[in-house]
Amino acid sequence: MNHSPAPAEPPEPARILVVDDDPTVGEVVAGYLTRAGHRVDRAEDGQRGLDLAERHRPDLLVLDLMLPGLDGLEVLRRLRARPDRADLPVVLLTARGDEADRVLGLELGADDYVTKPFSPRELVLRVQSILRRARTAASTAPAQPLRSGDLALDPRARRAHRDDRELALTSREFDLLAFLLRHPGTVFSRQELMQRVWGWDFGDLSTVTVHVRRLREKVEDDPGAPALISTVWGVGYRYDPADPARDGAAANGPARDGAA
Repeated sequence: MNHSPAPAEPPEPARILVVDDDPTVGEVVAGYLTRAGHRVDRAEDGQRGLDLAERHRPDLLVLDLMLPGLDGLEVLRRLRARPDRADLPVVLLTARGDEADRVLGLELGADDYVTKPFSPRELVLRVQSILRRARTAASTAPAQPLRSGDLALDPRARRAHRDDRELALTSREFDLLAFLLRHPGTVFSRQELMQRVWGWDFGDLSTVTVHVRRLREKVEDDPGAPALISTVWGVGYRYDPADPARDGAAANGPARDGAA
């Protein structure tokens, strides 16, 4: 993914967990993050990473995919299976040729990935961009809950429910759903979603595709034939409220919809 968050004032110090079995990589990443003002914990295997994630409750996880014992994908899978860790921001460290694993990592709920070899400064900028956006979203979110059909979102608490059942959404999934609920009936391209939800001017658009697919699996009755998050072929995606009159939305004209 070739996107570079613009330099900005660093966010408030955060607690970050770095899980990488290469001592040199772990030391360099931890050093850069520490100099950026963050508190850093380190682990060199997957099980130790899970244990520290439970004990220290980090604000963000930097996770290598190739780990002894539990690999990074299994660590991510176990974290996302826990409702209390579903929204933990995760940045993957991957080998350049592991495209299939990168896509699977995004499907499991990773927020971003960096391919090795990488610039530690670039990694720090991405980490700070994710932290800043998450905190800004929480601090500036309107107090009024968002409602659409059987979906209810509390932007301040960053909790979402469907039919009174809490949804285990990652940070990116929550932001994407909140954005769509605020703009019912409007078509957005993947590039527009990346800019307005992710805050990135350019990057790997497949990241948006994966997150839309994951979100459909959690809010649609039939993700294979989505009724809420529609694909407008050749354009992008549109949120169609289950009850347009109640949500005050109108469709933007005829479009050919289908599942991506």
